[in-house]
Amino acid sequence: MYRSSTLALALLLSFGLLLSACDAPDDAVTDAADDERVTTIDWPHTPSYQVFVHSFADGTGDGIGDFQGLTAKLDYIDDLGVDAMWLLPIHPSPTYHKYDVTNYWEIHPDYGTMEDFETFLDEAHARDLRVVIDLVVNHTSNEHPWFQEALADTTSPFFDFYIWGRGEDIESIMVDETGPDSDNLQRWNPVDHLPGLYYYSYFWSGMPDLNYDNPVVKDSIFAIGRHWLEKGVDGFRLDAAKHIFPEHRMEDNHAWWDEFRAEMEEVNPDVYLVGEVWDSPETIAPFLTGLPAQFNFDIAYGMWEGVERGVHDSLVYRHANIREAYREVTDDFIDATFITNHDQDRFLSVLDDEAKARVTTALLFTLPGAPYIYYGEEIGMRGMKPDEHIREPMLWAPQDEDEMRTTWIEPEYSTDETVDPVSVQEEDEDSMLNYYRQMIAMRNDSPALSIGELVTTEDLHEALVLFERVHEDERLLVAHNVSGEALEIELGEAHRAAGDVVYQSHDDAEIRDGILHLGPHASLVVGL
Repeated sequence: MYRSSTLALALLLSFGLLLSACDAPDDAVTDAADDERVTTIDWPHTPSYQVFVHSFADGTGDGIGDFQGLTAKLDYIDDLGVDAMWLLPIHPSPTYHKYDVTNYWEIHPDYGTMEDFETFLDEAHARDLRVVIDLVVNHTSNEHPWFQEALADTTSPFFDFYIWGRGEDIESIMVDETGPDSDNLQRWNPVDHLPGLYYYSYFWSGMPDLNYDNPVVKDSIFAIGRHWLEKGVDGFRLDAAKHIFPEHRMEDNHAWWDEFRAEMEEVNPDVYLVGEVWDSPETIAPFLTGLPAQFNFDIAYGMWEGVERGVHDSLVYRHANIREAYREVTDDFIDATFITNHDQDRFLSVLDDEAKARVTTALLFTLPGAPYIYYGEEIGMRGMKPDEHIREPMLWAPQDEDEMRTTWIEPEYSTDETVDPVSVQEEDEDSMLNYYRQMIAMRNDSPALSIGELVTTEDLHEALVLFERVHEDERLLVAHNVSGEALEIELGEAHRAAGDVVYQSHDDAEIRDGILHLGPHASLVVGL
């Protein structure tokens, strides 16, 4: 790799300190509220809500979601029963999704001012809602001043902030295959005014990767993280966590996140760090020492794919094996579960059936983990790629009455014809929204469902997902029929005399005379 070698390390370190001091604003630090919400189980074991600010609520009337709108909707989020929000990127950026940052220290002007953000943060904390923000540190925008300085002068200290190669040093400009988190085949990108020189970008040419072999880059990112924690945020979702170093340097990736965690815990010992490592459980597990919460992609796919096919697909055993693999690395982990997120087709569009969507949701809230809800899932929003259309505007009221609906994009999937807005669903006790509220409340009130152990049971039918959740003296039997056919199944001796019903999706979902009765896509939770 081509590296600038004209500056001594001491100069680089000195420059890094000056960089942090010059870029950091002088805003006063906002302290988080001391009061804690009184719940049966404490966050981060409780559910969280994923928000794309751009699409959520327009508080200023310009058609784009913002912090004034989000602040106005905090009571709605609080009433869901969640204890935290994960905000997709909020920093200045040239794109609508903002995963290519141009200034890590500020709020995107589309979303408001720093004062708007601080007001939002204060109001969230006043409701005992934690705030986790997306921190994108694998790469910057190609419009970031660091990269612009690098392009302008190859002797600049900023040149070594990025990864460069000469044509003769690069074995192949194109890679042979992509990973699940990127469809980019051209990782090395030419520079028009510097013939023969290429910069590396895992995702696309507009997102050049940072060079973490440079200690100044590391110190700069640490300073950015400290700034936002001192501002009062409760943690970070770390984008593309597997790609800080190339995949053949996976141990360096693990070590980087261990160091990052230690630095952030100096500011907030309880900082929450959740990583996006879009890979197998075996690859995810070693990251847990640095990023103790990890998104469980394997179980996310397993839930809705199993429901789509009408088979359990060994879902419970897979989940148990994942947790065992994690425990071989550390007992200090949070299994961040979800159905789909901002990078995937919305699951109601995939399943195209609300009954299937409900049983998938029931799986999410009864299997182990700390569940995430992607905004709009709770009202049945739909969406299919391209990405803009899995991030369509939240529907608050019928369109002619909805003053806070964003208009930055014309929706194709989540419209008044396909989705009942929040105001309509709140008046319907059988709505998807009230179903979500019911499931979240059930989970929050149950230590067994929130933090209990997963106990596997005998395999009685290909469409029956059957398992136990156990915590201290609370023991529950959970049953889900993921097929469209009614089931009547004789239970084993340990479960024939199940006790009180904790939850039943339908009146005829029950255990009677040792026989489990479940209608199509029905769920049942009973005490043991």
